[in-house]
Amino acid sequence: MNRDQWKRRVTADDFQRWRGLAQGVFLLLNLWIGVGFILFVRGLEGRWIPWEASRPPGVEGWLPIAGMMNTRYLLETGHMPVIHPAAMVLFVTFVLLSLVFRKAFCGWLCPVGTVSEWLWKTGRDAFGRSFLTPKWLDLVLRTCKYALFFAFFYAVLRMDAASIEGFLASPYGLIADVKMLNFFRFLSPMAAGVLGFLMIVSLFVPNAWCRYLCPYGALMGLAALASPLRIGREKSACIDCGKCARVCPSRLPVDKLVQIRSAECIGCMECVSACPAEGALHVGFAGRRGWITGQRLAVAIGVVFVVVYMGARLTGHWESAIPLDLYRELVPVARELDHPR
Repeated sequence: MNRDQWKRRVTADDFQRWRGLAQGVFLLLNLWIGVGFILFVRGLEGRWIPWEASRPPGVEGWLPIAGMMNTRYLLETGHMPVIHPAAMVLFVTFVLLSLVFRKAFCGWLCPVGTVSEWLWKTGRDAFGRSFLTPKWLDLVLRTCKYALFFAFFYAVLRMDAASIEGFLASPYGLIADVKMLNFFRFLSPMAAGVLGFLMIVSLFVPNAWCRYLCPYGALMGLAALASPLRIGREKSACIDCGKCARVCPSRLPVDKLVQIRSAECIGCMECVSACPAEGALHVGFAGRRGWITGQRLAVAIGVVFVVVYMGARLTGHWESAIPLDLYRELVPVARELDHPR
C-alpha cells in the first residue's frame, strides 16, 4: 500500500488488557494453590500452622510428566488413573487449548511464562533494549526444548500400563508433588546457581526459558501447528512499518508473512496490538477473519477451565486416591526417597 494512503486503525485493541488479566488471575490462582500446599506439607511435617490445611489437587498442574504418564495409561487401559488424576486432566486441557487457541497456555496462562515476560520487559525498560542471540545460535538453542520434550516423551512411551501404575504407586510417585516442592524449598548450591543464571539471562533475552529450554512449551507449539486459529496479514492494508516484527518476542517476521503458523508463536498478540494500520493484521479461525477479540479469547479460556474443573470433580477424577494417613507417613521422610530405577 502507498504509505500516504493508509488508514490509521481506530478500532480499540483489547488483547493486552485481557491477556494481562488472564495472566494475573492464573498467577494468583497458582500462588493460592502453592500456599495451600506448603501449609499442607508443613502440617504433616509437624510444623505449626494456624489451621489444618488440606491438599489442593490443582498442585498437580506442576506435574506434567505424571500427566503425560497418566494419559498414556488411559489410552492403553481405557481406565482413568486414581493417582494424580488432576495432573492428567490439566495436561490434556492445556494441550487441547493449544490445539484450539494456539499456544494460549504459554502466552496467556503459564505462570513461569508470565514471570519470564515480566523479567525481560523489566530488563528492556531498565537497559533501553533487549539483547537477541545471533540467528545461528538462536536456531541451535531452540532445538534444546524439543530434544528435552522428545526425551521425556520417549521415556513415557516405553513404559507400559503396569510400569506406569507401579511407578505412580511407589512412595516416590505418590508424593511426587512433595518432592517437586522440596526441590525449591531445599535448593542445592548448583540448582540455585542455575536458577539464578536463568533469571539474569531472562532480564536480557526475551522469554529465554520458554524459547530455549521449556519442554512443555515445545509440546504446546507442536499441538498449535494444528490449530485453526490464525494471525493473518492483509498485504493490501499493510504499510510495511515493521512494528509487528519488532515487538514479537518470538522473533517471527510477521511483516513478511501472510499467516503466522510457526510453533514458536505464543499467541501473545503483541504484533496485533502494535499494528497501526486498519485491517493489516487480524485474528480469527479459518474463514472467520477478525472474529477473535481479547475478551472473547479470555472468556473462552476461562469457560474451558471451569467446565473441565467441574466435570472432573463431579465424576470423581480430580482428587488423588491417596489416604491422608499415607501422606502422614511419607511426607516427613520425603527427602530420603529416591527416584525408582
